[in-house]
This record gives sequence, C-alpha cells and structure tokens, in this order.
Amino acid sequence: MNTQSPKRPHLVVLSGAGMSAESGLSTFRDSDGLWAGHDVQEVASIEGWYRDPQCVLDFYNQRRREFVGADPNEGHRLLSRLEDYYRVTIVTQNVDDLHERAGSSRVIHLHGELMKNRSVRDPYTTYPVTPDTSALHVGDMAPDGSQLRPFIVWFGEEVPNMIPAIEATEGADLFVVIGTSLEVYPAAALLGYTRRDCPVFLIDPKPVHSTYRPDLIQIQKGASEGVRELCHRLRQTKEWG
Repeated sequence: MNTQSPKRPHLVVLSGAGMSAESGLSTFRDSDGLWAGHDVQEVASIEGWYRDPQCVLDFYNQRRREFVGADPNEGHRLLSRLEDYYRVTIVTQNVDDLHERAGSSRVIHLHGELMKNRSVRDPYTTYPVTPDTSALHVGDMAPDGSQLRPFIVWFGEEVPNMIPAIEATEGADLFVVIGTSLEVYPAAALLGYTRRDCPVFLIDPKPVHSTYRPDLIQIQKGASEGVRELCHRLRQTKEWG
C-alpha cells in the first residue's frame, strides 16, 4: 500500500457502474430501466423490501455470486498507482470492493458494500459475509435478533456517507468522474461542491453533462482506456503531482 503525503495535491474520484463493468459486473441501470433483468424499484428500494423481502434477498444473493468471479481491472489498478503522486480519495457508487483490492487506500462507499450484512434495526453495525451468510433468506437473524439484510443503501434511504464525500470534494484540487451518468442523486450533486478552480475530468464512452460543472473535461472512453488517457494528460500538465 502506498503512503500518501499530506502535502501532495488532493485528487478525488467519483466512480460509478461503468468503472466495474469491465470486470464483468452488471451496470446499475440498463437503457430499458432494468438491472440484470429486474425492475430497479422492485429490488433496490426500501418499498420493494417491504413488499417482497425474499425477492430482494434473492436478487442480492445473485449479485454476490457474480461478484465472486470479478477482479479489479486496469482502471482500478491505475487509480491506485496515482497514490504515488496524489492524496487520492475514491468516492464510489459501486458496492463492490474492487477499488480496495486494486490497492486504493481511502475509499468512501456511498451506496453500501455488497459483501457485508446489517440488521434491519441497526444501519451502522455491519457483519462480513461468510460462506454461511453469503445467501440470505427471510428468517436469517442478526445478533441483535432482527432480520439480516445486505449492507446496501436503497432508494428511499439516507446516504450516510454523503457528509465525508462532500468534505473530500470540497478539498479536492482535481476531481475525476468515471463511469457514471450523473443522473443518480445525491451522488451527482457532489460536483456542486467542487471549487471553481478545481479541474473536473469525466471519463465515459457516452456524452455526459453536468449543470453543476458545464466546464468539465470529457474523455470519451471506457474506464481503463480513459484512466490511461487521464494519466497521460496529467503527466503533460502542471496537474501532475
């Protein structure tokens, strides 16, 4: 793990589903509004949980099975190497741990972590997934006696890590968005907390716009190719730490 010097410029990365797509993980929302063939509101909202908790558990059980075979891609690894030059904070909308496994030392998860459970009663105490708890069912109880559920922030729930994400964004000297359409809130609003003099790069193969930062610099490529291009550009400019 790289040691980050506090004197180095602070680079903040906001990553979304496109960051992990190259590792074989399903993107959050397809063009038809479905996630892995499911209505997002049915499997990723607190209302969906109340309606049919076993359906929601089955969905995340399948996501966990997909996750087991996924490895960090080149984009993840390149971001971790940027710690040789910057203080790097990753703010991710993804629930996988691919950033951590690639070597990034500071990762803020906005939407929870797939390989952890929590009880329905206590949103802050988490339990690591084990072979015995990788597949959850209605009736599986947490130590506090209430139903276990994935440690995921669903639609209709508060995002507890928004405050540290905002604090990191406000202190950014360079901000990079990778693999997100900037349509999911409150994460998309983070760009509104960047300083006006903070350059904002956006890496995505599709055109993406932000009303908060219409001056963003787009690299219209996939995650790995885009991060390679970003590193090349930074080396050519004063933004390289």
